[in-house]
Amino acid sequence: MKTYINGIGCISTQKTFDTVFLEEAVHNHDENVLKIVAPVYKDYISPAASRRMAKGVKNGIVASAIAMKDAQVENVDAIITGTGLGCIEDSEKFLTNILDNNEQFLTPTSFIQSTHNTVGAQIALLQQCKGYNFTYVNGAVSFESALLDAKMQIEESEAQSVLIGGVDENGEYTTALFKLSGRIKPDNQQPYNLLDSTTSGAVYGEGASFFVLENKRKDNTYAEVLDIAIVNTLKENEIEDEVKSFLKANQLEVSDIDALVLGFDGNVDFEVYYKNLAEKAFAQTPVLYYKHLSGEYDTASAFALWMAAKVLQTQEIPEIVKVNSVTKPTYKTILLYNQLNGKNHSFTLISK
Repeated sequence: MKTYINGIGCISTQKTFDTVFLEEAVHNHDENVLKIVAPVYKDYISPAASRRMAKGVKNGIVASAIAMKDAQVENVDAIITGTGLGCIEDSEKFLTNILDNNEQFLTPTSFIQSTHNTVGAQIALLQQCKGYNFTYVNGAVSFESALLDAKMQIEESEAQSVLIGGVDENGEYTTALFKLSGRIKPDNQQPYNLLDSTTSGAVYGEGASFFVLENKRKDNTYAEVLDIAIVNTLKENEIEDEVKSFLKANQLEVSDIDALVLGFDGNVDFEVYYKNLAEKAFAQTPVLYYKHLSGEYDTASAFALWMAAKVLQTQEIPEIVKVNSVTKPTYKTILLYNQLNGKNHSFTLISK
């Protein structure tokens, strides 16, 4: 069975809902932590329920509802989510309460809602979906793990339609720790330009991107998911060979790729992985990037898949995401490559 993307929904640090494709996107040079552009939650969730929900849960519910409406489906056979930090805000709240109250009189609400699988569970409760429900927490390949699982479910005819998504949110305390450890670029180092950055650390973000994958091609199909590969560790000089062998396994050459989507995040210590590909093997290919719009987070690659699916649908590449000036008359096959701090390399191949 083949796997098709039939519906997409994205809540991100840009206005990625109620728009065609990034026409309202803003490249923020001044912030090192990007905030979500929030939808009108009450259109999707009752205000009473919304008050008790963490930001990531609400964004996940809205993004999944948009994806399902886009795919014109009422229910799915399985729900698979990927998240790096889960509902980190509720985790912080609970731990802060422990300290503030000297470990006494704690309400369990924040603890219950702090688990990583809260998003998948809430979506299933709202849809009354009693099927396979799984959450992957694998750092920067959490979303790819969910995508791989969904593809295998469909290929083996275990499921006909699967809702998958990548969700992460920013927590105030965690963000402060990331700044201390150097994961986020230091404050007051504007402008933050990712492509010609000379400093370590990344511009951080948050978001929720969901996709409806089905085994049938429809009129509204965005793309076919051809293959996904995950490699934990690669040396800088191995990346080109790895990409070529991944393409070869799918009977493709570098010249068959119509666009390459790379995860440039401005961390000068690890940009060489992307630069090697963009400047050598794929010098004649349109190269795109996205983390200047979405920020860096564990499941940012879900935003990249949303963007790539949109490119295949609209057959246009917005100026704001171009790394080079190469263009193609049509966009049929797109390769996505991402890594975080030199680890967890992922390759995703989709075609029109």
